Formats: sequence, C-alpha cells, structure tokens
Amino acid sequence: MTLYAGIDAGQSRTVAAIADESGRELGRGESGAADEIGQDANSTRLSDAIRSAYDEAATAAKLPAGVRCERIVAGISGYEGRVYGRPPELPCGELVLVHDAVIAHAGAFEGGSGVVVIAGTGSVAYGANERGETVTSGGWGYLFGDEGSAFWFARRAIEDAIRDEDAGKKNPFAPMLLRHFGSSSLHALVRSFYAGEISRTALAEFAQAAIERSASDPGGERYVQQCALALADLAVRTMARIGLQAGPLAFLGGMTKSAAMKSAIISAVEEAAPGAKIVEPAGDAVSGALFLARNG
Repeated sequence: MTLYAGIDAGQSRTVAAIADESGRELGRGESGAADEIGQDANSTRLSDAIRSAYDEAATAAKLPAGVRCERIVAGISGYEGRVYGRPPELPCGELVLVHDAVIAHAGAFEGGSGVVVIAGTGSVAYGANERGETVTSGGWGYLFGDEGSAFWFARRAIEDAIRDEDAGKKNPFAPMLLRHFGSSSLHALVRSFYAGEISRTALAEFAQAAIERSASDPGGERYVQQCALALADLAVRTMARIGLQAGPLAFLGGMTKSAAMKSAIISAVEEAAPGAKIVEPAGDAVSGALFLARNG
C-alpha cells in the first residue's frame, strides 16, 4: 500500500492526514501553531508541530512503526521558500513545502481554476486560472496586513476601545474585552500582549467570541461588516489580477464559518463584484495537501 500525507501548518494549529493511493483517508492528527513569526534559526516550533501532527495521524491510521509515505505535502503559513528554524523531518520519500494558500486552493477546487480566500488568525488570497497562472494577495502578517482576519478583528476592537477611553467615552466592547482576557483594565490588557502573556493566537480568539454575539450586539455587527468588506476586497483584487472576474470564489478558515460572517461576505462580494460566483469549497486545506501529494 502506497501512503501519502498532507499537512496544514497554520498560525493557530497544525493538522495532518494520511491517505492511501486511492485517496481514502486513514487517519488525522492535530498539534499546535507552526508559523515562524519571531523565531530564530534554533527554533523547533515548525518542525515540532508538523512532526507531532503527523505522528498523531499515523497513530490514528494504525500504521506500523517505520512505515514511510511516498510523498508528504505541507502547507505552511507565510511560507516563502525558506524555513527559518529547524527544518521538519518526516518519514517519507519526498517532502514538499508550500505556502498554505496553495493547499487551501487545491482543497477548494481540486486542481481547477478559481480564487480562494483564507481567513483565520491571518488572511491571504490565492488564485489560479486555466492557463496555470497563479497569484497571491494579502498574507502580509499581523503588523502590516491580514485584513479581515481574526487578529485584525480583535486589534480593531481594542484600538477603538483605547481611543474611546482616551476621549473619556464609554466603549460597548471594553467590558467584553476585559472579561474575555481576565484583565483589570485596557492598560493591563495591552501590557499583557506586549509582554507575551497574551499570544497572537489568544488575541485572535476574541474574534470568535465577539462574532457569536454580533446578532444581538450592534458593536459586534459593525466589526463583522468591516471584516466582510475587507475579505471581499481581497477576493475581488485577486480575481482581477488573475483574470477571473466571475470566479469561482471560495472562502475558507475559521473567520468564514459563522452564519453571520458568511452572510456578510456574500453581501459584500455581491456589491463589489455582482457577477462573481461564490462556491462551497470541495474540501479543506488538509484535503488539498493530500490531493497535491497524491498527484505529484
């Protein structure tokens, strides 16, 4: 039996799946964040996360010790052709590292053309047309971009709360922010982030809590709309660059799963690009990595 594996190494978690030559998935595993933001040459953050997720998938698949995969494709958040820390080591004949947007696109369209927008802790868009041309938009990271992402959502909420406090005004989101992070004040919350006591992932998790309240909270609805507009803009710009004005267009990632966000995204895309066709992705990013592993 020939085995293949696909890995989605993200900013919040890493997921691996192992499948046979027919594409039948045998097992999945999960571990923590794998991005290399702020890591040095001695960092094992990426390699540890990938290996842990793979080992868990191998256990779930009940693979005997020493079994090797023919090919493993790992999509890594922000990957640009270089590993900054310790490179991952996996039991396989060939290990292929790509940007996580590439595997998300493969999962969404199974090798076909289209544009995929991924919005989780960060955000990025990737398009490929029938001529084989590809383009990446966004994905500039939490300091310089990632519009419409969970971190962007949380940062804007905190920025607005800080601005209102400095102006001596009440902010409707401030109490929720303080409760969520267990902080006594906005100053304490900000210091905790700068000190590393609140991680980027933990800060981004606030977005999901706020989105759940958005239906009954006008303040939350405002941020949902802002995120939807940012993601729609990212999608439309990518479609234009790749010559796919009608799509198809798919959205993936934790920020796109709630009913409120889905509805807001659809409305924003319909207004910005009335002819664009939004489709449900055929599969997730891990499925896309498996697709690429099996199809070379």
